[in-house]
Amino acid sequence: MSTLEQAFLSTPVRITEGLTKAGEGYLSPDGRQIAYQGIPDGFPFYQIYVQPFDAARPRPTPPTRISTGRGRTTCAWFAPDGSRLLFASSHLDPALDATEAAARKQAEEDARTGRRRRYQWDFDPAMELFSAELPGLKTKANGIEGPERQGGSLRRLTESQGYDAECSYSPDGRSILFVSDRDGDPDIYLMDADGSNVRQLTNQPGYDGGPFFSPDGRWIAYRTDRIEKDMLQIHVMRADGSDDVALTEGNGVRWAPFWHPTKPWLIWTGADHSNPTERPNYDLWLARYAVDGDRFRIGAPLRLTDHEGADVLPSFSPDGRLLLWTASREAASGRRPSSQIWAATLDLDRIEKDLPSVTGTTP
Repeated sequence: MSTLEQAFLSTPVRITEGLTKAGEGYLSPDGRQIAYQGIPDGFPFYQIYVQPFDAARPRPTPPTRISTGRGRTTCAWFAPDGSRLLFASSHLDPALDATEAAARKQAEEDARTGRRRRYQWDFDPAMELFSAELPGLKTKANGIEGPERQGGSLRRLTESQGYDAECSYSPDGRSILFVSDRDGDPDIYLMDADGSNVRQLTNQPGYDGGPFFSPDGRWIAYRTDRIEKDMLQIHVMRADGSDDVALTEGNGVRWAPFWHPTKPWLIWTGADHSNPTERPNYDLWLARYAVDGDRFRIGAPLRLTDHEGADVLPSFSPDGRLLLWTASREAASGRRPSSQIWAATLDLDRIEKDLPSVTGTTP
């Protein structure tokens, strides 16, 4: 663990195991479960899982699959009352057998040749939004044991031509943010929690995605490449899509913004792409923000991680004391590290001391 990381984080602990990859983890409102996407052994696509979590002793615990086990899935998010899990899935794809077979064939060929493909997200046109009833937790004398059963009562929330994914609930649970390319390119939409009353919030050329409401429900943070394709930057806008503001810029990629639940902080994943001969190193960055009337501003960002592996997709615990993120920090049996979910306790006082204040100029 580097000197920089020691200043802000406890020693990171891996909290997922038993899956080829795992990532994009979020804690339940009561902090007792995490939801995430993971690739099971022998299957080419991510599925959605939940598992018990103990903040006092973060460690791997038995996961339970919530999705159907078929197709691509992504973007798990707990309902604010903790009763259901929202996610996107392509398991109703009419061509599902052929899609999975082609992915398996490619994976087998890549394993045979040793090819490592550049990461690329598939905007699967069969992806729709669903919510599932969550299993309860069994308990035993010395703590949480595991979910009682697999998720059930699957509800379909979207039924449109094209990709619908990247979803999250509003803080009050009445609305759902999501991303759809139903108008030709990926934009951000808002709908009621039952899937009705859909309205479009962004409508610019390029990709807009990964939206999350601020804790007070007044703002939405998201990522966009509308300036330069694939070069993502962080934006915020009001909950109705107005007063859009670019928070980051420059020759780099900044994505996966996430709000701190109790402090005016915004965290994201960032990497410098200014030198085409060097591999960009993705790390976690945190900035303080301020809202003055209609003006949203941030201060200079503070770097929280500098590991040689990628640190991406950060999220906070409901009390803001713990950080979850996806990282490749641990090799097994001489192989390349697998992406898994890690957790660390934040030194909130040290961060508060070192985090630059918001000035009159947005960086």
